Amino acid sequence: MESADEQNGNGSQEALPPPPPDVPPNVVPVKAEPEPVKKKPLRVPIARRGLGSKGQKMPLLTNHFKVNVTNTEGYFFHYCVSLAYEDGRPVDGKGVGRKVIDRVHETYPPNVVPVKAGEKSLFTVGPLPRNKLEFTVVLEDVVSNRNNGNASPDGHGSPNEGDGSQEALPPPPPDVPRKRLRRPYHSKTFKVEISFAAKIPMQAIANALRGQESENSQEAFRVLDIILRQHAAKQGCLLVRQSFFHNDPKNFVDLGGGVLGCRGFHSSFRTSQGGLSLNIDVSTTMIIQPGPVVDFLIANQNVRDPFSLDWAKAKRMLKNLRVKASPSNQEYKITGLSEKTCKEQMFQLKQKNGGDGGIEAVEITVYDYFVNHRKIDLRYSGDLPCINVGKPKRPTYIPLELCSLVSLQRYTKALSTLQRSSLVEKSRQKPQERMTVLSSALKSSKYDAEPMLRSCGISINPSFTQVEGRVLPAPKLKVGNGEDFFPRNGRWNFNNKKLVEPSRIEKWAVVNFSARCDIRNLVQNLTKCAEMKGIPIEDPFDVFEENPQSRRAPPVVRVEKMFEQIQSRLPGQPKFLLCLLPERKNSDIYGPWKRKNLAEYGIVTQCIAPQRVNDQYITNVLLKINAKLGGLNSMLAVEHAPSLPLVSKVPTLILGMDVSHGSPGQSDVPSIAAVVSSRQWPLISRYRACVRTQSPKLEMIDSLFKRVSETEDEGIIRELLLDFYVTSGKRKPDQIIIFRDGVSESQFGQSVPQLPRLQEFLDEKWSPTFVVIVAQKNHIDSLFKRVSETEQPGSPDNVPPGTLDFYVTSGKRKPDQHPRNNDFYLCAHAGMIGTTRPTHYHVLLDEVGFSADDKNHHTKFFQPLSYVYQRSTTAISVVAPICYAHLAATQMGQFMKFEDTSETSSSHGGVTSAGAVPVPQLPRLQEKVCNSMFFC
Repeated sequence: MESADEQNGNGSQEALPPPPPDVPPNVVPVKAEPEPVKKKPLRVPIARRGLGSKGQKMPLLTNHFKVNVTNTEGYFFHYCVSLAYEDGRPVDGKGVGRKVIDRVHETYPPNVVPVKAGEKSLFTVGPLPRNKLEFTVVLEDVVSNRNNGNASPDGHGSPNEGDGSQEALPPPPPDVPRKRLRRPYHSKTFKVEISFAAKIPMQAIANALRGQESENSQEAFRVLDIILRQHAAKQGCLLVRQSFFHNDPKNFVDLGGGVLGCRGFHSSFRTSQGGLSLNIDVSTTMIIQPGPVVDFLIANQNVRDPFSLDWAKAKRMLKNLRVKASPSNQEYKITGLSEKTCKEQMFQLKQKNGGDGGIEAVEITVYDYFVNHRKIDLRYSGDLPCINVGKPKRPTYIPLELCSLVSLQRYTKALSTLQRSSLVEKSRQKPQERMTVLSSALKSSKYDAEPMLRSCGISINPSFTQVEGRVLPAPKLKVGNGEDFFPRNGRWNFNNKKLVEPSRIEKWAVVNFSARCDIRNLVQNLTKCAEMKGIPIEDPFDVFEENPQSRRAPPVVRVEKMFEQIQSRLPGQPKFLLCLLPERKNSDIYGPWKRKNLAEYGIVTQCIAPQRVNDQYITNVLLKINAKLGGLNSMLAVEHAPSLPLVSKVPTLILGMDVSHGSPGQSDVPSIAAVVSSRQWPLISRYRACVRTQSPKLEMIDSLFKRVSETEDEGIIRELLLDFYVTSGKRKPDQIIIFRDGVSESQFGQSVPQLPRLQEFLDEKWSPTFVVIVAQKNHIDSLFKRVSETEQPGSPDNVPPGTLDFYVTSGKRKPDQHPRNNDFYLCAHAGMIGTTRPTHYHVLLDEVGFSADDKNHHTKFFQPLSYVYQRSTTAISVVAPICYAHLAATQMGQFMKFEDTSETSSSHGGVTSAGAVPVPQLPRLQEKVCNSMFFC
C-alpha cells in the first residue's frame, strides 16, 4: 500500500488524515475545500437611469435634420474589388478605381447603384448578377485624373504620377508639324475582379433605432456615410473624413503666410433620441494659397521679392504640392527644386538631326529651351531655381513663373499665433448666421437627388430638429468676509470683494526681460489691487533688469544670466518671482524660465506681458498668483457644508485627465499626459498635478501605474492617492470620480478596464467605488434658442449658461437600452462671441448611484465644477479638473525642447510603442512647488 507522500508524488488524490477517535465508524470524513476567492465584479459601462427634470424648461433647436427611411426590406451588398494591369501589376494610381466603378455603373442595371469605399471596396443597393465577376476595362487618358493638356514642357517627359504609363515627348517647337510627332499612348487596359464579401440588411438601421444594435447596424451606418463622401467627391470637394470643402473663393479667408482658411461643412448620419438624423455643422480646414508659386512663397516667408527667399525652406514647403504648368495647363506633383538657376540648369533635349533624320541629344539650359524653343517669355525666373516635377533619377524642370498651385491643397503644419488668432476671429458666427449657413449647406448638397440615398428610401427633413432642454440655476459662490452671491449669466467680478483664502506675497522680486514696461507703475498698481482684494503683500525686494546686450543670446543663456543676478543680489532664495516677458504669447523665454524656477529651484513664478495695465488685468494676474501660492479666490458655498452631493459625506477623490500631443506633422514629438487630483477633502476647488511623457500620439495614459518592485509603484495614481491620504486627514477615498478629456467613442472600452488596478496600492481590502466621465468638446452638435414653439428660426442670442440637453445624444437608441447612452450635453458657460458649443459628457461607469435627479448631480456637481476654475471670474465650458490637466500638460511641455532628444533622454525614460526609441522624461518639480497649483 502506497504512503500519502507517494500518492502525492504520482499525482493521485491526496490521502485524508486518520479520523479522530470519537467519529462513528459508519461516518466517512470529507476533505474541506478551501474557501473560494471572491472575485470583484467586472466593471462595465452602465445605462442611463432616466432623464432628469430639474431646471427651467427651454425650447431648443439642434443642427440635426430628421431622416426617414422607407426601404427597410432591402440590402446593401459589399464587394471586394481587385484591379490590375494586363500583365498582372497592381494598380496604385489614385482615381483609377473611381473610373472603373463609374464604368460598372454604366454596365449594370439602374437598380444597382454602386458606391466606392477606398480603392478596394464597393457597396451596392441590390446584388450584382454574380458573386464573382471578372472583366477588362479600357480607360483613356489615365495618366492622372487631374491632367488635361499636353505633356511636360521639358526634355524628359511627364512625371507620370498616375499609373506609370510611358513617357511623353516634349511639346514641339512652333515650326514642327504636329502630325510627324509620336503621340503619347494614354489608353490602358485593366483586369477587374469583383467578389462578394457580405450582405448588410437595411433592417439593421431600423433595429438600431429601437436599441437592437448589432455589427450590421454599424456597417449600415458606415455605408450611409460613405455615400455622403462619394456624393461630395463627385462635386469636386476636398474630403477630410466626413467634412467636405467646395472650391469656391467666397469660402476662403486669408490667415497670412500663404495659408487660407477654407470653410466647408461636416455631414454624417447620426442616431439620437428622436431617431435617425443628418448632422450638419460648419467645418474649417487650412489650405495652401492657390495661384502663382512665387506669390505663395513670398507670402509664406514674408519677404519683398523672390530674390530674398530662403530656397531650402521653400523646397521643404513645396514638396508634394500639386501645380499646373502653363501654357499646357497640365498638373504635376512637385518633387523638389533644381540645384542651379533656370539659366544655369542643363538638360538633354532630344531633337531630330537635320541630316539623316535620326534623334540626337543636345545639352541646353531650361531657360534657353523655354525662351528660344518654346517662345515663352520669362520675366524673372531666369535667376531663380526651377520646379522639379520629375523622379529622383529623371528630373523634369519647369520655370518657377510658369507654375501655379492648384486649389484645395491642405496645409497640415502648425499655425502661428497670429494665424490662429486670425482663424478664430474670422470663423466666428452668431447663432442666427450659423443656422442660415447650415440650411444653405443642406440645400446646396442636393442629397435628395443622390441616387443611392433614393434607392435606400432615405428622405431628409430640411428643418432643424426641435427638442426640449432645461436651464440649471447657477451655484452660490463664497468669497472673503463670509460673503455669498449668485453669478449672473455665468459671470462675476471681484469689485468690492475680497478673496476667500488670500495667500501672503512675501520675499518676492520682479524680473524684467522686456524693454517696454513701466515697472514702477506696475508694482504700485499690483500692490494697491492686492490690498483691495485682501492679499497681504510686501514690497518687492528688487527689480532685476536684463542687460540689453544679452537680448540676442539664446533663451537658456538669458535665463541663466538673470539667475546669476538674482543669486548675487538677494540674501536668500525668493518665494515668488514676477517675470515680464517681451512677447505676449509663445515667448522663447517662457519654457526655460519655468523649468529653471519650478524644476531646479522650487520658486513660484508668474509670467506676464502687459500691453495695457488696468484694474481688470491686474485682478486677473492676482487671481493666478494667489492660486499658485496656495490660496483660493472663490469657492462653492456648499464645499464645507454636508449638502454637496456625493462628496461631502464620503471621502471623494476627483481626478482630471488629459493628454497633449505635438502639432500636426510632428509625429516624433512625445505626448504629455497630465492628471490632476483634488486635495484636502471635502474641498473640490483645490488641486495638484502629476505630469509624464509618453509615446507620440498615444491617447491612453500609460504611466498611471508603473511597478518598480513587488511593493513599490512610481505611477501617477500612486502619487496622487498618497497626496489625498496625507491632505485629507489620513483618509482613503471611498469614491473616485474620474473626468477624462480627448477620448473618442471607439476608445471608451479602454478607459474602464484599468480601474481595478487602483486597489492594489494602499490596501488590498480597500475597495472604492468609481464614476468615469468622458468630456468631449470637439464634436459637431450645436444647440440654438427657439424663438417660440411654432416658429422655426432661431434666436440671435446663444443659449444661456446652464443649458442641459438629453435628447441629442450619440448613444445608439433609447436611454434604458444601451450601455453607451448615459450621456448629456451641458452649456455651463456664457457664449459671448460666436455660437456656444456645449460639452458632451458620457458617464461610462457609475458605481456611486448617479441618476438624473435623485442625487442632483447635474445641478449640484457637474455644473458647479465649471465655477471653481481659479484663473477666471466666469463659468468655463468644461469641468475645472479637465482644464487644469490641459494647462499642466501644456506648461510642462514647454520645459523640453524635443527637437534634440539626445540631451533630454534618460535611462529611466519610457519606450515608444515600437519598443525602439526611449521617450525623453520631464524633469520632476521641486518639493516646494510640486503640490501647488503651479499650472494656474
